[in-house]
Amino acid sequence: MNKTILISGSLLGITGIILGAFASHGLKELISPESVQTFETGVRYQMYHALFLLFIGSTTYVSTKAKKQIFYLVMFGLLFFSGSIYGLATNLLTNFDFKSIALATPIGGLCLIISWILLFVNFIKIETDN
Repeated sequence: MNKTILISGSLLGITGIILGAFASHGLKELISPESVQTFETGVRYQMYHALFLLFIGSTTYVSTKAKKQIFYLVMFGLLFFSGSIYGLATNLLTNFDFKSIALATPIGGLCLIISWILLFVNFIKIETDN
């Protein structure tokens, strides 16, 4: 599972950098500055969670069960949160109305929050060396 988490974190980081560059250089001619900022919010959260997964995949302080749960929450969370933000920010460039799936954004955000809560709970359960 660690290898999957680390590979996923790396891929999210790579695509985050690519999407960030695309927002800065390719999108600014096509959408409003506010929409570019919105797109960059999706990129920022993708990058935060790429680093988060790299930590999760390389630590021994998180149980295997918690790692698996966190991994799936982060992946679904980013798909819904950042994915819907990317769509909403570029809505004028497509034939699909991403406003019809705007509810995906808070659902994705909730998945991301729960993943951090699981990490917190896992840390609380660590037995201390007294």
